Amino acid sequence: MSSLIDDSPDGLNTPEFSVSELSGAVKRIVEGEFGHVRVRGEVGRVSRPRSGHVYLDLKDDRAVLAGVIWKGVASGLVMQPEEGMEVVATGRLTTFPGQSRYQIVIEEIAPAGIGALMAMLEKRRKVLAAEGLFDETRKRMTPFLPQVVGVVTSPSGAVIRDILHRFSERFPVHVLVWPVAVQGEKCAPEVARAINGFSALPADGPIPRPDVVIVARGGGSVEDLWGFNEEIVVRAAAASEIPLISAVGHETDTTLIDHAADRRAPTPTAAAEMAVPVRGELAAMVADLQARRLRVMGSSLDRRKQRLTDLSRALPRPDQILAERRQRLDLAAARLPAPAAMLSDRRQRLDIAQSKLPTPARLLDASRHALVQISTRIAPALRQQTHQARLTLTEHAAGLTLAPLMQRLAHLREQLMTRAAQITPAIRRSRETATERLWGLGRTLQTLSYQRTIARGYAVLRNEAGRVISASADAPTGSKLDIQLSDGHLAARVNGPASSTSTRVQSRPKTKPKNSGNDGQGSLF
Repeated sequence: MSSLIDDSPDGLNTPEFSVSELSGAVKRIVEGEFGHVRVRGEVGRVSRPRSGHVYLDLKDDRAVLAGVIWKGVASGLVMQPEEGMEVVATGRLTTFPGQSRYQIVIEEIAPAGIGALMAMLEKRRKVLAAEGLFDETRKRMTPFLPQVVGVVTSPSGAVIRDILHRFSERFPVHVLVWPVAVQGEKCAPEVARAINGFSALPADGPIPRPDVVIVARGGGSVEDLWGFNEEIVVRAAAASEIPLISAVGHETDTTLIDHAADRRAPTPTAAAEMAVPVRGELAAMVADLQARRLRVMGSSLDRRKQRLTDLSRALPRPDQILAERRQRLDLAAARLPAPAAMLSDRRQRLDIAQSKLPTPARLLDASRHALVQISTRIAPALRQQTHQARLTLTEHAAGLTLAPLMQRLAHLREQLMTRAAQITPAIRRSRETATERLWGLGRTLQTLSYQRTIARGYAVLRNEAGRVISASADAPTGSKLDIQLSDGHLAARVNGPASSTSTRVQSRPKTKPKNSGNDGQGSLF
């Protein structure tokens, strides 16, 4: 456990411990003295990292104890710890040497009595109410006669049997059951998922969308019904797009989903009664309405018949109306003249009108005379109009002269000469600049040309294919070479390497080259 150092610098016999040894000793003492404990306190800070573990603080008015709930234990808790909740935690004390602290590893945690649960429930209710999730203005009316009813409950309990039995007694409808766990850690997420799932169904999809949804569960303790107090369930109920009826527990049980639902039923059976009417009562109501409609229609017809009879008495008889009209017709016929007299009178009027009409020969003579008169007036009128047009044309021709046109032409010629005088120097300058640039490029080309290099005493070697040779490996023994000098070309053949860095070549011409003026220098070829 300890490591004693005999040769301490101060000469003392006090043993020295390493940090790990001292931490291990403290750990064994704490775990040995407090192997299994139950602690009551208020939950302080709660942290839930991605690892799934839960880290929290248990505190009272004088001290704080750190705690941890491992992932496996946290996933099986019926009720998750929240800040401000008074709980009783069961576990074992241990130390964490990495941070020099002790903590409790919690194996079980539960509220410290019903009072703690109610206090936490009331706190949660106030927070959600402040967000407006329980406002009456948000609640909607359930449909009077739904065709499809969705039920969120356990498929194996007595609740679904009671609801289906009540539907069959009152008004059979199409029922969709979404099976969920109604208590335990899976209750809240499954109920919320079911409510959101019903709202997500399309109206014209293969699965009919419910007209109303019932969330039902039988009675139980506060702990059993706690899943319906979870925030995720309350928010799902408030956000439901379908009218929702809450039927959780018995009449005295109250959960937070009851406040968020559109309607609250004291029992699941009562929820079924709220969802659909009684078919017999509807039939009786329809029959009563039909009887009332028939009575009202009969009474209305009787009143209209009596009114028609009363009005018919005030009307005159048809034979009297016809007799008066017949008498007027006889009087009018008596005042009309006889047909023969009328025909004679019309014939006499026609003869008089015919005698007044001119004959065709007379009409033709009159037209010929009028035409002669018109032709005699046309020739003078044409001559006068032609003379007037000639005078007008002469006046216009006198006004047309070439002077304005000549002035305009002279002005344009002057502008053209001015533009030409401006353009000619610009063209000359541009040509001179181009010439100077061309001469400069020529000088640069001559400076960079390889022929200048040859003129300084260098040569260019090419093989039979005309390619430039830059290394001895490119000119094997026996190959022919072309040597370009500043004043011409020489032909040569490679006899073999003269040394490691040079190649010996032999000139093709058999004649001795001219002496360059230095007899002692010798010749390369």
